[in-house]
Amino acid sequence: MAIGITLLIVAILCALAVVREIKRRNFFAVGFAGVAFLVFGWFSVMTIISGAPSI
Repeated sequence: MAIGITLLIVAILCALAVVREIKRRNFFAVGFAGVAFLVFGWFSVMTIISGAPSI
């Protein structure tokens, strides 16, 4: 569960970065932050829903 929450925090920070870089009109950074938001957001939601795999 901790990994899911950590990934969710990273996804929230990426969303904030998207907004900040849109204001700066730096679209290259918007693309990277947007892709990172989608990836980390997806993994955080799926980890919270299904649980982390046991080792």
